[in-house]
Amino acid sequence: MSADELRDYLLSKEGTTEGQPFGPDVLVYKVGGKMFATLGFDDEDGLGRTNLKCDPGRADELRASHDAILPGYHMNKRHWNTLVLDGSLPAALVRELVDHSWELVVAGLPKKLREGLAGGVG
Repeated sequence: MSADELRDYLLSKEGTTEGQPFGPDVLVYKVGGKMFATLGFDDEDGLGRTNLKCDPGRADELRASHDAILPGYHMNKRHWNTLVLDGSLPAALVRELVDHSWELVVAGLPKKLREGLAGGVG
């Protein structure tokens, strides 16, 4: 999945906003005012990278199974992964991990905000 395809998918998630609170080099995606993803590019290799929230046990499994999944860069490494968009990760897996991140963040939102998303999630 390319960075452009990922950006389109991130923006397709209900209630998602895109901003640049950390400067022009990193796009930040939020739902209900809470971050669930970032998207940027590595200066050295030019590859896109995204940070996604993840259940800690699953995060460890993913890192062990995929060279392109690393502990979250500049994030809580227990709860966040960095995915390197080098073409080695199946697009279906990337979409699944975006969905998982979005769902984790939505689950932590106040009930009133959750009810307004995804047909009343939670």
